[in-house]
Amino acid sequence: MNYERIIKRSLAVIVTALTITASAVLVNAQDAPVRKGRDPFKKYEPPVKIVKTTKIEPPSIQVRIERYRAQKMAAAAAHVPPPKPTTALLLSEVQVTGVFRTPRGWAAMVEATPIKLSYVIYPGESFFDGQLVAIEENSLTFRREMVWVDGRRERSIEIKPLRKPSPVEDMTAKAAPANAPATEAPKPSAPEKQQ
Repeated sequence: MNYERIIKRSLAVIVTALTITASAVLVNAQDAPVRKGRDPFKKYEPPVKIVKTTKIEPPSIQVRIERYRAQKMAAAAAHVPPPKPTTALLLSEVQVTGVFRTPRGWAAMVEATPIKLSYVIYPGESFFDGQLVAIEENSLTFRREMVWVDGRRERSIEIKPLRKPSPVEDMTAKAAPANAPATEAPKPSAPEKQQ
C-alpha cells in the first residue's frame, strides 16, 4: 500500500509540473507573438535598401578604338559586316554639325571631338553608351544607357542640338542676308535651229 501512495503522489507531482509548464508556455505565447510577414491592417511600406552604387566609367578612347579594331578584324575573318566606327564613341564626345535628307531618309553629320573625324549617321546607329533614336531638323535624339556597378542599367533620353558656329567660323564664312534674293548665273541660251 505504501507503493500506491508513492505512485499517486508522484503522478500528482508530475501532472502538476506538466500543468505549470504548459501554462508558462501559453503565457509566453500570448505575450510575444511571433509574426512572419507584415501586418495586413497596416499600409504597405516597401523595404528601404540603402546601397551605395556608382556608375561604371567607360574606358579611355584608345582602349575603345583598340576594341573596335579587334571587332572589325573578327568580323572580317568571319565574313560578316564590320561594326560601325561610332560604336567606339561616347555620346558626350559627339557634336552634331549638320542634318540633311538622303535617299535613305534623314541623316546627320557628327564630329567625334577626341579624334577630329566626321561621320554620317542614321537613326538606329549605335554608340558606346547609347543609340540614335530620331533625327529632327535642328537636333538629334539619343537613348543613353548607364551601367551601374550592381548590374543595374538606367536608360535616359538625351537631345543634342546642332553645333553653334564659332566666332572664327562666323568671320570666315560669308553669309548672304536673309532677305536678299539668291542671284543665279545667267543660263546660256539654246542655239537657234537653222532651217
